Amino acid sequence: MATSVRLDDEFVTHAKIHAEAESRSVPKQIEYWAKIGQMMVDNPELSYDFVHETMLATEEIKQGMAKLYVRRTKRD
Repeated sequence: MATSVRLDDEFVTHAKIHAEAESRSVPKQIEYWAKIGQMMVDNPELSYDFVHETMLATEEIKQGMAKLYVRRTKRD
């Protein structure tokens, strides 16, 4: 469901710069920030880097880029 939201011009300009640098549209950049923000609020003990890498890993799994780990040595 799409919803119109009024945003501060300075915020949108800031989002536009980041969107361009990260090859996203402005709405997708704002969605990305909101998603990270929500994760950080829900998990305050986690670092930004951990949250970012987890999002990346999740997308890699969705895209079929993950390989199954196979243990090569015997466990005791």
